[in-house]
Amino acid sequence: MVSSAAATSFDHAQALVREQDRDRYLTALFAPPEHRPGLLALYAFNIEIARIRDVVNDPLPGEVRLQWWRDFLTGTHHGETSANPVAAALAETIRRYHLPVAALVALIDARVFDLYDDPMPTLTDLEGYAGETSSALIQLASIVLAGGSEAGTCDAAGHAGVAYGLTGLMRALPWHAARHQQFLPSDVLDRHGVDRATLFRGEMTPELGAALTEMRAHARHHLDRTRGLVGSVRPEVAAAFLPVCLVEPFLKVMERKGFNPFRDRAELSQLRRQWIIWRAARKAFRAG
Repeated sequence: MVSSAAATSFDHAQALVREQDRDRYLTALFAPPEHRPGLLALYAFNIEIARIRDVVNDPLPGEVRLQWWRDFLTGTHHGETSANPVAAALAETIRRYHLPVAALVALIDARVFDLYDDPMPTLTDLEGYAGETSSALIQLASIVLAGGSEAGTCDAAGHAGVAYGLTGLMRALPWHAARHQQFLPSDVLDRHGVDRATLFRGEMTPELGAALTEMRAHARHHLDRTRGLVGSVRPEVAAAFLPVCLVEPFLKVMERKGFNPFRDRAELSQLRRQWIIWRAARKAFRAG
């Protein structure tokens, strides 16, 4: 039995995801109704962590916010959880589904990178970052949809999250470059001779184009691996993987001739996104 206070917290989480992460909200609608609140609480938590860089003016306040969430997850927080409806909904979700707290803390730790302007060193580091954020979120969502049991989706979630994460970071290149934040790995940029000054000025160059081509190839590699593994994903947890159906269409937009990430948005209309998600969900659940 869910208390009225808990219900209010889950309602807040749902509203936050609907407003801030429309794609995941739409995919959550295909989840079984009994697990949908837990899924949306998890996505709301992800929003809260991911947007910290955007709501602070200095890394230190961001570190404080991340520490608050660490303390909350590890049981050392002494404040009122009810004052934060997302935390309250997440706490109930962790309790109900026995979610691994270590994975949630690792997600927080990975987001420390967001607060600073240090360059992403290597492609391996970037894949690790995507694994601890996007992949972990898919794996945790799978556990929720499996009713708290082992979902058997670790490998599929790993590749799916990296494909989704790399694609999202390439789409966000103009925003990151504008604040001198470099998610494109230094080893890839160096391999193609990309001048960081032109990158941060928002100039499209042949060198940057070559680096982005390589990055899209890496995203496609992980997407192909996901497709090879997704057949083993149980139908009841398929909704956790639905956001990945947008990776291919976004990559195709960025592969258009003459595409300039600083001038052209790597975007799809809301109607097309909804149709792609609906088609993927229909295929996934029909296969089950």
